[in-house]
Amino acid sequence: MGKGRYGRVMGVLLVVIAAGAALFAFLFFGPPKLMAKTEAPIFCGGCHVMEAEFEAWSHAGAHRRGKCVDCHLPNENRAAHYVWKAIDGMKDVGFFYSGLAPDTIRITDHGREVLQANCIRCHETTVSMINQERQCWDCHRRLAHKRTGAMATL
Repeated sequence: MGKGRYGRVMGVLLVVIAAGAALFAFLFFGPPKLMAKTEAPIFCGGCHVMEAEFEAWSHAGAHRRGKCVDCHLPNENRAAHYVWKAIDGMKDVGFFYSGLAPDTIRITDHGREVLQANCIRCHETTVSMINQERQCWDCHRRLAHKRTGAMATL
């Protein structure tokens, strides 16, 4: 009886491992349209907690031609992009479905670093002669989603 039970447990374990590996392979190497869909701003704005940010972004001038991931995920290399996409995405899903999503979305310290690096990356020639330690949105206040309509004055 011990050997039969051991065989069944091992069989179930192998099936679970194989299913997990297949799910991982599908999610990691899945259809390109799946990855494109999850990088579209309409996908990010689909959660009710992001509606205000999405609405502000849609009225944000030249930056509305970009995608949320262009600013909010590391873009210096593909591996970092997908690792942080997975981390941030799972964190967002957890907050959303647990009901713990805050009413006011605040960017994290890591998010600030990524955002600043992406501003500099996209506007490299423009910002090459200025202090890059100061956060870009300190002066360019219209970039902050909540303040899109505010005048950018110093």
